Amino acid sequence: MWRVKSLDAILATAEKKSLHRSLGPIQLTLLGVGAIIGTGIFVLTAAAAQKAGPGMMWSFVIAGAVCAIAALCYSELASMVPVSGSAYTYSYAVMGEPLAWMVGWALILEYAVAASAVSAGWSGYFLGLIENALGFQWPALFKAGPAWSMNGFIPVADFSAGIVNVPAIIVALSVTALLVVGTTESARVNAVLVAIKVTALTAFIVLTIPVIKSGNFSPFAPNGWFGPEGTSGMGIVGAAASIFFAYVGFDAVSTAAEETKNPQRNVPIGLIGSLALCTIFYLLVAAGAIGAIGAQPVFGADGSAVQPGSAAFQAACSLADNSGRLVCSNEALAHVLREINWPVVGNALGLAANLALPSVILMMIYGQTRIFFVMARDGLLPEKLATIHPKFKTPYIVTIVTGIFVAIAAAFFPVGQLADISNSGTLFAFFMVAIAVMVLRVKDPNRPRPFKTPLVWVVAPLAMVGCAALYFNLPAEAMLVLPIWGAIGLVIYLAYGIRKSHLARGLVEVPELAADAPAGPVPPMPGAPAPGSPEERS
Repeated sequence: MWRVKSLDAILATAEKKSLHRSLGPIQLTLLGVGAIIGTGIFVLTAAAAQKAGPGMMWSFVIAGAVCAIAALCYSELASMVPVSGSAYTYSYAVMGEPLAWMVGWALILEYAVAASAVSAGWSGYFLGLIENALGFQWPALFKAGPAWSMNGFIPVADFSAGIVNVPAIIVALSVTALLVVGTTESARVNAVLVAIKVTALTAFIVLTIPVIKSGNFSPFAPNGWFGPEGTSGMGIVGAAASIFFAYVGFDAVSTAAEETKNPQRNVPIGLIGSLALCTIFYLLVAAGAIGAIGAQPVFGADGSAVQPGSAAFQAACSLADNSGRLVCSNEALAHVLREINWPVVGNALGLAANLALPSVILMMIYGQTRIFFVMARDGLLPEKLATIHPKFKTPYIVTIVTGIFVAIAAAFFPVGQLADISNSGTLFAFFMVAIAVMVLRVKDPNRPRPFKTPLVWVVAPLAMVGCAALYFNLPAEAMLVLPIWGAIGLVIYLAYGIRKSHLARGLVEVPELAADAPAGPVPPMPGAPAPGSPEERS
């Protein structure tokens, strides 16, 4: 149960079934920025303000700090193991197959769930754009999926409000098709989208910073650091746990290591560079939004703090006095610009957000397919999924399968609290990477490390504490998803992966020879079928 795949074997597997290396440091940094800037800053700013008020400035700092120290751990492992798979691959090399499977399974919450959520969110922007600009009314039944409720433990769908979210299907499958065609082509399209997003945010900063009013920052923390007693996921730290979704995606750079030229140098540049750029943007945007029109939360009828998206929150926002509040807007940044008499620029920023979100979907699906690709290459998933397209040189089968599942989820489920659910999987993966970098320092101290995490015995434990703190400040239902999802994954592993993995079958690509052993084929592991036998072929 604790078998590991050596780093030499991982590198040899990647060399044997490798992806085409075509990405440089600038492309990697742009991929990271493309993955990070999107739903978080364009959509979740209002939710963060409802939880923390102007104190969301600290929420961005806290979430960014946790990501920064996690990025340092990621950079060391990615430079040592420049292959696809991200936290899954690192866990396999250090902590064993079962934990590696659980990390890979948890990463589905980060990538696939996030891609579905952003696809559904993009649908709302798209429908608003064509209805306001063109006056075209999209058929109501095809605007959104059904409303879901629980009858005991049985989910029940109500199709009266909608049947299927057609725009979400279109954008998810379009991005999937682009990824099948090739990584370089995807990166070029992504670079254009990143330029649009950065231009829009720069315009927002330029127009809002000069009109900042210091009075809008008071009271700074209306809900305190941890929220009023009896609430979960509120306050500055609760907002940081949610706004963490605004940084999710920087680790997708590490999943591109196998397609990167000179990955030992370029992957750390892409990871830390993209995170630094986005953090600066976020703080300036948050300051502009707060200072320009204020960011005070709305409260329930009894004066209590209310969660964004709840019935009490919707009731508060329906009041005429609250209609212009930042926290009540579905397009926060465009709303700010309209409120300070820049309506045309505000509409243009809304259009930029519409163009920007597909790049986030692209990176989320990209990261998910590369993790599935490596898991299939290791035998933990059916190996047919790892097939490379002869022309496009991409793992097209796993890309298509992932895209279809993302489209289905986006078509039939609402955005809801998917950001928090996605965060639970991400925080678990970051936690495991922090452990892995320390364990590997002890187990293999002499292995070359092109990038070394500074003060690793301080940075890695801080990353673990930070991830755990944010996880336990998520809403209760988001915290519960991770153990339930993990239990489902464990059943699948025990039913398939534990027997079918290459390590279980003795299929190790690189001999791990003793110093005095002659070179030659690796003998099968004890209990493994003989090479060429019917059992081995099956």
